[in-house]
Amino acid sequence: MATKIRLQRFGKKGKPFYHVVVADSRSPRDGKFIERLGSYDPNTNPATIEINFEKTLDWVNKGAQPTDTCRAILSYKGVMYKKHLEGGVKKGALTAEQAETKFSEWTQGKEGKIEGKKDVLTQSKEEVKKLALAAEAKKKEEMAAAIVAKNTPPAEEVVEEEAAIETAEAPATEESTEEKA
Repeated sequence: MATKIRLQRFGKKGKPFYHVVVADSRSPRDGKFIERLGSYDPNTNPATIEINFEKTLDWVNKGAQPTDTCRAILSYKGVMYKKHLEGGVKKGALTAEQAETKFSEWTQGKEGKIEGKKDVLTQSKEEVKKLALAAEAKKKEEMAAAIVAKNTPPAEEVVEEEAAIETAEAPATEESTEEKA
């Protein structure tokens, strides 16, 4: 029986949630499966992946073929790299201690990248909140200025009328000074 490691879809329309399962390759996508290995939630950023590492590695070593998406997920979690290192130990290219140190270094580097991405995302969320707060304050000030302008137009009209009277008198005085000269 050919076994596949694949995704089994759950969740509602537009909000998928997947279980990572080992199933017979002939069974339908959401049908009968042999064993559940973990879950995958693409709705979060970064995507939430929970895998039972030992069970998954055991199934991959037994010959279960992951689908393309599951291969990417297993590579992301390090299952495929661990299998690669175990193959090197079997061939004699590495010792078990060297393989473990390489895998632990890779794991630490991967965790650092994930934490860095989470930090960048939280910082960008904070910046967006600050910008929204500043825009809201600016809009509030504009609205307050508009209300003040709406409530005080009679005083402005008096000032405009006085300015119009002064400009009307000014040309008459200029003409009289030209006639005198």
